[in-house]
Amino acid sequence: MIDLYTWNTPNGRKISVALEEMGLPYRVKPVDITKNEQFNPHFLSISPNNRIPAIIDPEGPGGQPISVFESGAILIYLAEKTGRFMPRDLRAKVPVLEWLMWQMGGFGPMPGQVHHFLMQPEGPARDYGVKRYHAETKRLYGVLDRRLAGRDYVATKGEPSIADFAILGWAWRHERHQVPFDDLPNVGAWYARMMARPATAKGFEVALS
Repeated sequence: MIDLYTWNTPNGRKISVALEEMGLPYRVKPVDITKNEQFNPHFLSISPNNRIPAIIDPEGPGGQPISVFESGAILIYLAEKTGRFMPRDLRAKVPVLEWLMWQMGGFGPMPGQVHHFLMQPEGPARDYGVKRYHAETKRLYGVLDRRLAGRDYVATKGEPSIADFAILGWAWRHERHQVPFDDLPNVGAWYARMMARPATAKGFEVALS
C-alpha cells in the first residue's frame, strides 16, 4: 500500500485522483502545512524541498521501497508503474509530458499567486499582485481552452492522461481563481467530463487533511 503524504491542496488532489484512477491502494498521511509539519525531519527525508505531496511505495522497482517527491514526478512514476494514463509510444508520450510541464511551470504557480495575494490586506501591493497574476492565470485558462477545442482530453484520445489529472487539480479551484467558465466552453466541458468519472470524483472526496 502506497503512503501518500499530503494535504488538501491542488497538488495533493492530483495524486489522490491518479491513485484512484489507477486503482492503487493507498493510505493518506496528512502533513498539516498550517502547523509547519512539512519541516518535520521524517517528511524532509522524503521530500527535501519540504513540499507536499510525496509518496512512499513499498513495492517500488525491483520490489524495493522507493520515495518520490514533486507531484509531476509522482504522476510519471505512477504511470510508469501501472502502464496507464501515459502512452508508451514516444511520439504519443510527448504531448502528455508537454502539458504536464505546462501545468507544473505555469498553471499552478500562477493561480497559486492569485490565492496568495487575495488573502493579503487591502492596498496597493494586493491590488498589483492580484492584477498581475490574475491576468496571467486567465491567459493560461485561455491557452487550455484553445487546446481543448475539438478534444475530449488535453493530450490523448480515448481516455485522460496524467496531464489531465495534473491540470484538473488546479482547475478544481477555478472559483477561487475568480475565473468562471462562461467564456471557456471547452474547459467547462472538459471539467464536467473529468468530474463525471467515478474514480476522479472519489479522488476529490477522499479526506486529505
